[in-house]
Amino acid sequence: MPPELPPRRIDPVERAHLRDAAGFSPPIHRYAPSPGLSDLVRRYWMPVWSLEPGVVTHQRVLQYPVCLIVVADSYARLVGPQRGLSVQELRGRGWAMGAMLQPAAGERLAGGPVQTLTDRFVPLDAAAALDGPALEHDVRAAVGDEPDDRDRQAAVVGVFEEHLSRLLPVDDEGLLVNAVVEHVEGDPEVQRVSQLCEKFALGERTLQRLTARRIGLSPKWLIQRRRLHEAAERLRSPEPPDLSRVAVDLGYSDQSHFARDFRTATGLTPGQYAAEPRPR
Repeated sequence: MPPELPPRRIDPVERAHLRDAAGFSPPIHRYAPSPGLSDLVRRYWMPVWSLEPGVVTHQRVLQYPVCLIVVADSYARLVGPQRGLSVQELRGRGWAMGAMLQPAAGERLAGGPVQTLTDRFVPLDAAAALDGPALEHDVRAAVGDEPDDRDRQAAVVGVFEEHLSRLLPVDDEGLLVNAVVEHVEGDPEVQRVSQLCEKFALGERTLQRLTARRIGLSPKWLIQRRRLHEAAERLRSPEPPDLSRVAVDLGYSDQSHFARDFRTATGLTPGQYAAEPRPR
């Protein structure tokens, strides 16, 4: 069922969103899920853009270890977790409405191990346990020709919630994998896979099989991505960052290791990223 109360707008500091090389990002409207769906959905987001003819922007995101459902004016997709940098080209006028899911949701929508979706996307009508064509139709009908309208955005959130509520309840293993990811992302002291094993009383091979099947990624990747999210945030500070200090604070043994991980994920060295124009 759609939420009884209007959806709550949120505006988190999104360190995963690196914007384009000029520091530009279109307006992004973000909404929290209703409490009953918080085990399935992290948040909803809706960028709306209107660019001058000939202008192209490439929005860059270091995604979280989750699947996404994205319905736009011209496509609808189930997007798997991305190990590298996700880049979306924007031009002209447009919008997209997305649901950032919880780790628990991936296996239901993939119809099996989430590994099959890692670094891939499929048309929404291929998603298991979901009526993709109906969701696509209902979202576009709710948006109409006014994607900037707050009431229409709220209606779209309601559409998503009505469709996604059919995936409830979340199973116990799904709740466990949600907790594992939440712990990694929320505690910068987690630097080793062994710490996760101890926290959740799991053997390392058991944990690896769990995250591979339910998230499509390794426990080590989870820790590294948390580090890179924090690094991106630190590198955007008003004052020029001390790269060696950033590396140490993030738990790297040396600056070169940090630089190698950051460049592998983003295509930029930490210094190059820190030198880019600040968001505007």
